[in-house]
Amino acid sequence: MGWGAGGSCTPRPPIRQQPAPETRVVAVVFLGLLLDLLAFTLLLPLLPALLERHGRVQDPLYGSWQRGVDWFAAAIGMPAEKRYNTVLFGGLIGSVFSLLQFLSAPLTGAVSDCLGRRPVLLLSLAGLVTSYGVWAASKSFAAFLVSRIIGGISKGNVSLSTAIVADLGSSLARSRGMAVIGVAFSLAFTLGPMLGASLPVETAPWLALLFAVSDLLFIFCFLPETLPPEKRAPSITLGFRAAVDLLSPLALLCFSAVARGPDPPIGVRLGSLRLLGLVYFLYLFLFSGLEFTLSFLVHQRFQFSSLEQGKMFFFIGLTMATIQGAYARRISPGGEIAAVKRAIVLLVPAFLLIGWGHTLPVLGLGLLLYSFAAAIVVPCLSSVVAGYGSPGQKGVVMGTLRSLGALARALGPTVAASGEGRATALGACWAPGEAPPGQGTAGPSWRPHSPCWPPRSQPLNPPSSAPPSCGAGTVTITTLLSPQCTGWPGPGSATPCARGSSCSPSPSCGS
Repeated sequence: MGWGAGGSCTPRPPIRQQPAPETRVVAVVFLGLLLDLLAFTLLLPLLPALLERHGRVQDPLYGSWQRGVDWFAAAIGMPAEKRYNTVLFGGLIGSVFSLLQFLSAPLTGAVSDCLGRRPVLLLSLAGLVTSYGVWAASKSFAAFLVSRIIGGISKGNVSLSTAIVADLGSSLARSRGMAVIGVAFSLAFTLGPMLGASLPVETAPWLALLFAVSDLLFIFCFLPETLPPEKRAPSITLGFRAAVDLLSPLALLCFSAVARGPDPPIGVRLGSLRLLGLVYFLYLFLFSGLEFTLSFLVHQRFQFSSLEQGKMFFFIGLTMATIQGAYARRISPGGEIAAVKRAIVLLVPAFLLIGWGHTLPVLGLGLLLYSFAAAIVVPCLSSVVAGYGSPGQKGVVMGTLRSLGALARALGPTVAASGEGRATALGACWAPGEAPPGQGTAGPSWRPHSPCWPPRSQPLNPPSSAPPSCGAGTVTITTLLSPQCTGWPGPGSATPCARGSSCSPSPSCGS
């Protein structure tokens, strides 16, 4: 208090808590997300080997899930090959994780709108620590499954991080913050799989646990609260009612929780928000399908080891980080939509090259285009969506967007894993050697090729003349099935070694 000339007391304005510097908030969010995503991406190159290990030890719960996967594979017409069922198995596990994230993200965002970002983020990170702790403490498939369930429920920290960036005052800071979040994803996909591939399967969960604990302590010590009390939602009940709208896919795509909230976007702005959400959903549906099946695809087509898969993800992540650092973060506010359009156009050749390429240069070119699109689309769309809604709605807005992404990730891996097996089955039904019925002998010759002939019920016995191993060769879609199982040597005088890069016995022979 100060004294005026007449000796009277003149009260000073009340001291208000100053908002945290925007650059500090962005830096803390970046480092926290990097630690979290490093823990998450350690698993990517290890999942095929991890599932195969649980299958070899004949885990009872794994066997129950495998029988369900076998039934589903037969129902959709996938070939009776163990390698395809493994892809489908992994896709279903990824879908369960994303489905739980889809259910929990809107609730997390609604609670943070009322209670603040910091306490809810700390609670989510504590759940992730528990998830990795359960996985590290036990080696059974049941423990791994429980850890995935806990992790899926607790994975609202990513949507909370985008909500924290959305709380920032200026559009330029929000745009840069979303780009920095994209850089965190890129660096994690660069370093995480390489670390995971270089570690034994038993060691990876302990390193993931270390990253998760470090993330929790770092956020606790350095992250300030970005949503002041006067801007918070008045009641948590309203937030939960809005969150219920996010459990319906149709309401989710319509942003019903945002439209029914206080001071919602209306008219053209609401329509634009819904269109952005639809584009975000469709992009992540395609992206997640390729992302999850990519490890299995290169494992089968090119016989990539875990270390080679780690190098592949290192290439993807390094490309994404370079593009985001040199290009994405320099996109000025208002230019995001044009950048997204250009990136989505590049997805068409990227998917074709990855899906149809049978040489490493073609695969590399497809991954380069894929990485460019991945570096641009999500950060730019998130930056644009962050500008919608009132300050008390940012958590619901970003939670809706993350829920759309989680729903897409829940559907994408299963659909992609199913489609990979069916497409391979169609491509494998005819192989060089004999003309199909009714086509005579003109032109390249073809012959029926398992698993279409003989019937699925008939065992596929390896021929006695098949060599136990061979050197590298040209890989085609028909050679995704082992020569021991198919029993045909290929056109002319070509040997089985000229038809594929591996002639080693396949566990699916005779299955």
